[in-house]
Amino acid sequence: MAREFPVSLTPPDWLVRNLRAQQAPVNRAAAARAAVALTLPLALGLAFDMPAYGALAAMGALNGVISDTAAAYRLRVLNIAVPQFFGAVGVTLGTLVYGHGWVAVAVVTGVALVSGMISTIGAVASVSGLLLLLNSVVGAGLPLPGAWWTPALLTGGGGLLVLVLALLAWPLRAGVPERTAVANTYRAVADLLAACSGESEVAYDDSRHAVTDALNNAYDLVLSHRSRHHGRSPELTRMIAQLNAVTPMLEAAPAVRLSGRPLPAEVPAAVRAIADAVDSDRTEPLTLRLPTPTTETGRAVDHALRHAAAVVTAPDVDPRGIDDRLGGPAALSVRTARAARNVVLSANSWRYGLRLALCIGIAQCLVSLIPVPRSYWVALTITFVLKPDFGSVFSRALLRALGTVAGLVVAAAVLSQVPRGWWDVPVLLLLAPLIPTLTPRGYGYQTAAITPVILLLSDILNQQGTGLLLPRLVDSLMGCAIALTAGYLLWPESWYTRVGARLADAVADTARYVETAFAATADPSARARMRRRLYRDLSGIRTEFQRALTEPPPTGRRAAAWWPLVVAVERIVDATTAARVRVKHGAVPPSKAEIDQVTLQLRELSEGLREAETLTPVRTDLTGPAGSVLEPLRQEVAAARAIASPHS
Repeated sequence: MAREFPVSLTPPDWLVRNLRAQQAPVNRAAAARAAVALTLPLALGLAFDMPAYGALAAMGALNGVISDTAAAYRLRVLNIAVPQFFGAVGVTLGTLVYGHGWVAVAVVTGVALVSGMISTIGAVASVSGLLLLLNSVVGAGLPLPGAWWTPALLTGGGGLLVLVLALLAWPLRAGVPERTAVANTYRAVADLLAACSGESEVAYDDSRHAVTDALNNAYDLVLSHRSRHHGRSPELTRMIAQLNAVTPMLEAAPAVRLSGRPLPAEVPAAVRAIADAVDSDRTEPLTLRLPTPTTETGRAVDHALRHAAAVVTAPDVDPRGIDDRLGGPAALSVRTARAARNVVLSANSWRYGLRLALCIGIAQCLVSLIPVPRSYWVALTITFVLKPDFGSVFSRALLRALGTVAGLVVAAAVLSQVPRGWWDVPVLLLLAPLIPTLTPRGYGYQTAAITPVILLLSDILNQQGTGLLLPRLVDSLMGCAIALTAGYLLWPESWYTRVGARLADAVADTARYVETAFAATADPSARARMRRRLYRDLSGIRTEFQRALTEPPPTGRRAAAWWPLVVAVERIVDATTAARVRVKHGAVPPSKAEIDQVTLQLRELSEGLREAETLTPVRTDLTGPAGSVLEPLRQEVAAARAIASPHS
């Protein structure tokens, strides 16, 4: 009798992570803007008997909806208008080379190289690169109406319509987004201090990461606005000072956690009162009801809260006395030149650009040179899947295929049952809000929402009806296959996680932070900037770690092995900060020999991480005087070096 083996029907972890929908609130305002922005151009086109013009403007509005991700109104101008300019350039280039064979291949491939390279600059540049390539692919693959300049005008106008709709509520806004971000940072700090007194390590870690995200967001908003004022705005100067006042509280939190003594409930309540003062722009002195501190840590917390309350309610702040914890933003021309130089000289930007250009070049050859019924949809699929800064190529290819199938089901019902013409307007009115609603849930959900909209607008342009459906499915699968082979499997870096290399850099930076934290001559602002950069880098490593977990074995399994060390490095930074706070408020400072011993171990750990593909345990003998402030730090360093991972 044949032996039966149990068959597990449980899907693998990496697949579950890819398919799991992310939790996010519904942005009703964005959904309403999408509905109006996409249907209004189409309705106007039908009213003036130019439906193709209306469909093209609606495609531009779709680009604007994708770009509309900022909360602050000033940033919306940047996030929507700048990408629209690049999109206009892209569609113009594509229109000029439509039907020109090798010329179209060369131009679109060159655009792909530039798109991939500029995507490494930042968020706005990334979306700009996406629309540059996306619109050039559409222009080179579809016969667009009007003169060569007409598509740029129509798509740009549709995108700017989204911007106009977004700015209509500016006079009615409930508050200043930058001030709200600063207040939310204080509320996140209150939650962190409350978590310091709890027993849950997970709750403390989650609160600390929430503070990092809130502080990053607040600094990004304030500094991006400040870069256009260069210190002339008293309001922005106050907000920078209020953000800087968060630092002493953040430095005190690890000391509270390591002390094991819970904070009085009045402490988090006082921080929330300070947050309310920020939100209301209060300038009257704030009275804090805090108990008298009796320990070094308690004195640190008390001093931090009273300092923050004084800064928050100060009516005037001298910009010359502001210590910018992240460094003041340079002029726009300086930052532009610096970004251009970094892109040209960066090996990563060239590698990303070449990967994207190779795949787009192959796809464009299929469309422009080979006499088979293939469409621009092949290159369009690659554009979304292989955008190098958007995450795992493998997971995006998988989700793109699944999302396209789901979107095609909806498109099939629309194209087969809805007559072409005015009936397209109410259909688009129903489909458009799904894009901003489903996009935060994940890439597969976004694809499922965008696919029927693009197919509906494409049908208005080329009038193929349900004949579009099966070829588009085949084109999507071909695009995913090209991205997986030429953009994923052929590149060795796809098989290795970047967590180890980035973690090695963070450990080396941690060694420098330990030296700076206890140096008598160290600049306090430089120390604060170093700590902020460390936490920001560790936040980025966590993001990279989450991306790597969506890769199939063995890459995802290798990435999971790094997680304990990621946590260990965060605790080393916390322990260093806690020791520094104790020294500042009365504890005996450590000797140079103690500091050198710890930094030597950290540098050896950093070098080992650069050379190893898997983690191996290292016995570490760290000793020092009893009762030293560095005792918790020595324990954390020894724990980090004792971490091992499976070699399978």
